[in-house]
Amino acid sequence: MDCLFCKIASGEIPARLVYEDDAMVAFADLHPQAPVHLLLIPRRHIETLNALTAADDALIGALLRRASLLAHAEGLADRGYRTVVNSKADAGQTVFHLHVHLLGGRALGWPPG
Repeated sequence: MDCLFCKIASGEIPARLVYEDDAMVAFADLHPQAPVHLLLIPRRHIETLNALTAADDALIGALLRRASLLAHAEGLADRGYRTVVNSKADAGQTVFHLHVHLLGGRALGWPPG
């Protein structure tokens, strides 16, 4: 498979990892949109949220819980942070491997996009 995020998860492409376990990897975004911009990805290739099944409920929950723990570790929890999951091109997804953006470290405008 020629997936950038699969290659990061396998260690084939280096990244600044901030967390990893058997199910997921979290790393710094190469093109940060905020002072803190991390990506959390499942190790298993899942193209978009649309591809999730009931069997993935624990995985998606674990990704979001880990985003919260990383927000605390990065000092974002008290001031606030944003999690974003883009699904498909019109939403801004450019790498078609499910990923959660964790953004913070500055005031974030609303609405996005």
